[in-house]
Amino acid sequence: MASGGKAPQENQQNTNSTTNEEDCAEGCYGILPLIQSKEKVDRQLLPVRNVNEALAKQIIWVRGRLHTSRGKGKQCFFVIRHQSATIQAVLYVNENVSKQMVKFVTNISKESIIDVEGEVSLAPSPIESCTQKTVELQVKKVFVVSAAEPRLPLLVEDAMRSEEATGPDAQAGPHVNQDTRLDNRVIDLRTPANQAIYRVEAGVCKLFRDTLDAKGFVEIHTPKIISAASEGGANVFQVTYFKSNAYLAQSPQFYKQMAIAADFEKVYTIGAVFRAEDSNTHRHLTEFVGLDLEMAFGYHYHEVVDTIGDLFTQIFKGLPERFATEIAIINKQYPCEPFEYVEPALRLQYKDGVALLAEAGIQMGSEDDLTTENERILGGIVKKKYHTDFYILDRYPLAVRPFYTMPDPNDPKYSNSYDMFIRGEEILSGAQRIHEYKLLLERVKHHKINEDQIRSYLNAFQYGCPPHGGGGIGLERVIMLYLGLGNVRKTSMFPRDPKRITP
Repeated sequence: MASGGKAPQENQQNTNSTTNEEDCAEGCYGILPLIQSKEKVDRQLLPVRNVNEALAKQIIWVRGRLHTSRGKGKQCFFVIRHQSATIQAVLYVNENVSKQMVKFVTNISKESIIDVEGEVSLAPSPIESCTQKTVELQVKKVFVVSAAEPRLPLLVEDAMRSEEATGPDAQAGPHVNQDTRLDNRVIDLRTPANQAIYRVEAGVCKLFRDTLDAKGFVEIHTPKIISAASEGGANVFQVTYFKSNAYLAQSPQFYKQMAIAADFEKVYTIGAVFRAEDSNTHRHLTEFVGLDLEMAFGYHYHEVVDTIGDLFTQIFKGLPERFATEIAIINKQYPCEPFEYVEPALRLQYKDGVALLAEAGIQMGSEDDLTTENERILGGIVKKKYHTDFYILDRYPLAVRPFYTMPDPNDPKYSNSYDMFIRGEEILSGAQRIHEYKLLLERVKHHKINEDQIRSYLNAFQYGCPPHGGGGIGLERVIMLYLGLGNVRKTSMFPRDPKRITP
C-alpha cells in the first residue's frame, strides 16, 4: 500500500533547531496548520486496528493519539492509540531521521493527535503492551494535528487500570477514582474499556430494534414534556412551560398504550426517561435511556411475557456473537463471571420466589414488594438452583404495582404483572394493562389520582382498546449487570444523578 501525497505546508511547520546543524529530516515532522478544509489531501489514513502482518514492508499513514512515549538519546519508542487499538512506533536517528526530529517527537504531549507515516515491520518479539502485538511502525514522518495540554487531569494509561484492583496481582501504578473519571469524562471515555462499553451498548439497542422489527413491531417516538406524572407518583421533575407547568416524562407509558388504542398493535421506543428520585446508589440515575415496548395480545398476557423473554434471549445470543472482541477488552479491566442464561427464559411465580427466600431464612409478607437486598439474595438462589443469571418473576402483588396494572382474575391481591432480573437486580418491570375504561377509572380513584390531569389518557380507553401489555427496560442497568461493572455510571456516557449534572 503506497502512502498518499504530502499535505501542503508541512515543510513550513517544522520546529526550528536550536543549533546550526543541518536538519536532514526537514519537512518530515512538525505541527500541521489548522485543518479548516481548505484543500483535499490525497492520503489514506489506515485504522490502527487494521495494521497487521499482511502489510509488512508497506508504507502507510495512521492517525491516532500519542498514548505513551519514551525517548533516549538517538531513538524514541512511542505508542499510537486509536479507539481501542494500539501499535508501537519506532524512531531512531539515521540518514533520513535527524536528532531534531527525535527530540520533537519525544516532546509531543500525551493525548495529542498525530499523523504518522511509517513502514510496517514484523516485531522481533510480541509487543505485549499493544493490541497489534506482531507488528510495529518504522517511523518516517510525524505531524501533530491537534496538541493536548501538557498537564492532563488524568492519564488514560492510569484510567485503564481497574479501580478495584488490589493485592499482589494488582496492576502497578495510580488508579483513577470515579469522581475524577466523571469530572474529566472526555478523557476517561478514551480508554479501551469505555470505547468497548458504548459499542456493546449500541449493540443492545440494535439487537432490541432488530428483534422487535422482525416480530412486526413499529418504532414510535413519544413526548418527553408531559402534562401529568406518567407513573402517577411524586418522583417527577416539574418544569416551567410558558405560563403553566409541565413535567419531564417518567416513562412513555401513556403514549405506548394510546398507540395500541390507535391500532398500531405492537410498538417500541428508545428514549430518555427522567426520575426525580434522590437515590444515590450504584444502580439509580435521574436520567437514563428507556427501551420500552407494548403489544396487543389475543387472550393471555403470557403472550407478551414470552415475547419479551425471547427478546432478551436474542440479545444474550447476539452480544457474544457480534461483540466478542469488545467484551474481552472490558473483561480485561473489569473481570466478571461469564453470563449464563437458559432458553426459554426461566419463569417463576412471585409466590415461589417468596418461598425460596423463606427456605433461605428470609421472611417477608406475601404481599410485600421485594427489597433490593432480597432481590440480590433471590438472584443468587436462582443462579445456584437453575444456572441462569436471567429470570422472570410473575404475578406480583397488586398493591405494589401502578394503577393501570390488570388485577389477577383468580386472586385480587395479585396482578398480571412481572419483573425481569439480571444477576439479582431488576432490569424490566411490566404487566398486562387495564384496557377497560370503567375498571381503569376505579383503579385511578383507588390510587387517589387526579382524573383531570390524565384525562387525555383515560379518554383513549372510551372508544375500544385491545387487551395489551408491555414493559420498560433500563438500558444502562442492563449493560452494567450483563458486563458485571458494578455501577451504572460506568454505562452512562454522561451520567445524571442527584449530585451530578455536569459535564
